[in-house]
Amino acid sequence: MLVTYGPHRDQVADVVLPHVSAQPAPMVLLLHGGFWRSAYDRHHLSVVGEALASTGYAVVNIEYRRVGTGGGWQTTFDDVALAMDTLPTVVARQWPGRADPERVVLLGHSAGGHLALWASLREKLPPGAPGASGTASRIAGVVALAPVCDLSEAHRLDSGTGAVVALLGGTPTEVPERYAAADPASLGGPAVPTVVVHGEQDAILPVAMARTWCAASGTRLVEVPGAGHFELIDPLSAAWPHVLDAIAAVS
Repeated sequence: MLVTYGPHRDQVADVVLPHVSAQPAPMVLLLHGGFWRSAYDRHHLSVVGEALASTGYAVVNIEYRRVGTGGGWQTTFDDVALAMDTLPTVVARQWPGRADPERVVLLGHSAGGHLALWASLREKLPPGAPGASGTASRIAGVVALAPVCDLSEAHRLDSGTGAVVALLGGTPTEVPERYAAADPASLGGPAVPTVVVHGEQDAILPVAMARTWCAASGTRLVEVPGAGHFELIDPLSAAWPHVLDAIAAVS
């Protein structure tokens, strides 16, 4: 079921509701990865949405503008902020009694994990930054799966072959103010319950990045033995129970 949160073709989300629910279900706002590029969209997380709905969650699988379709600085961040602020209410009104807008978890994978962490830290953003909010987040918690939790470090590692520069329009030296407004590593520890789940064998985003950020921010880190980058979004993998446990812990 498709809903919109703005006029652009990418300002949409797919909603998957639990088949049976005696009361409004906790809502999971799902943010896909793909290094913020237009070659990747929300559809590769459809299986995640279906799996979570089968366990009793109301899932909102969000699209946003990406590099190549009008995204990047600052529209990607504008979209995510707008989606966070509007979609829980839109879904609750459109399907009364099916989804609880007061029990919202952000779940993001890879670049989507970065966006989920960033969205939970919006009250800490500099004035005038995209997505800046003067009020504390109303979300219940965040689960970030193999997130890009340190943009400067990801740039240094050249994660995604220039992906961070493409997102922000420059290097940390060239546009430091953008990194200050977009990088979880610059924004301090999360204000809501947060769990990072990362595969120990991740060859795309090394677990060392998550270890460093979680230690600095006081965030719980779950390392999954033997798992790489994509096992975390495979409901048939041995890593999936760790993901479900993390969501339950913050919802």
